[in-house]
Amino acid sequence: MDEEIIGLSPRFQQVLALVRMIAKSDSVTLIQGETGTGKEVIASAIHNQSSRRQGPFVKLNCAAIPGPLLESELFGHERGAFTGACVQTKGRFQMADRGTLFLDEIGDLPLELQPKMLRALQEQEFERLGSSQTIRVNVRVVAATNQDLSKLVANKQFRADLYYRLNVIPINLPPLRERVQDIPLLVEYFVKKLSARLNRSIDLIPGEVMEVLKAHDWPGNIRELQNFIERAVVFSPESVLRLPLTDLKLMTKQPSAAASRTLADAERDHILDVLKQTDGLIGGLGGAANRLGLPRTTLVYKMHKLGIEARRSHRSRLVQPAGDCIAAGRFGAVGSL
Repeated sequence: MDEEIIGLSPRFQQVLALVRMIAKSDSVTLIQGETGTGKEVIASAIHNQSSRRQGPFVKLNCAAIPGPLLESELFGHERGAFTGACVQTKGRFQMADRGTLFLDEIGDLPLELQPKMLRALQEQEFERLGSSQTIRVNVRVVAATNQDLSKLVANKQFRADLYYRLNVIPINLPPLRERVQDIPLLVEYFVKKLSARLNRSIDLIPGEVMEVLKAHDWPGNIRELQNFIERAVVFSPESVLRLPLTDLKLMTKQPSAAASRTLADAERDHILDVLKQTDGLIGGLGGAANRLGLPRTTLVYKMHKLGIEARRSHRSRLVQPAGDCIAAGRFGAVGSL
């Protein structure tokens, strides 16, 4: 399957089994799931495993185009059909002939366009704007939405007949919070992919970092995780993946006691690591506060809160006192490493 389809969790494996089963058919498919769960990736996988894989895979986000222009985008227009229509233009249905048309955010399709969409699905025919000539196509439609179409139907915001026509084969994508065991696989994949793209060399993901990522509920799902990992790769100073301090407390809205300890430990370890890199220097251009992107007073406050004791030293190198503590530079960081 597509290399970006990553996951071994039972819920996700059920989705992939369904994709393999339905790919060979031409039935209309409706993919439902929260924002960022990978609906377009699943639609692409359906196309790539189908007999239409040599044909075009055409995409259209119904929410991204203003209503007055959407009909033209879908079905095309003739020259002079409206102001600015200087040439005849094919619509996405015609562009997808003998291939697959992916209609994202189908729940945002205007009511006035839904009868024409229903006819195109059922009869595989339509007319361009400004034309009476019927165009016939051979298109498989895969639609997707993050909305509950049945509720839209109940509220008379979506036609019931179109809903039933779209919902021939439903696929429900689980959110990332229900695929926790897939998070390490996705993190490793994104770190490798983004490190190469950003010309970084991240080759270690600390266990405490992975635990923090697994504890987060990821309301933005895979898209949010990918964006977060990109930010972490950019701000990781060396070959070890570090989480941006400014994001740590935003990772969970109401973390459990265990998750809170993990967040605090990860922040504490990160501060100690940066203090070691700066030989204990907190302020100034080469200091830990500057590297962490924090005001010096904020870093001192965090050190105090996390039990990283600030103590003056006449040496600029790290010294190891008795026990499992260290004194670092002008201000020593006391804590286990």
